[in-house]
Amino acid sequence: MASGNDMKAHESTYSGFTSLVKWGTIATILVTAFVLYMITK
Repeated sequence: MASGNDMKAHESTYSGFTSLVKWGTIATILVTAFVLYMITK
């Protein structure tokens, strides 16, 4: 577990990671939908 001195850095890193996962998931869904659309067209 992070010590008290590292909590601000930990929160910043974790926030960036969760944001990256969220936008990465959205991008993956959009690309997948586009590819499926192109295949069925």
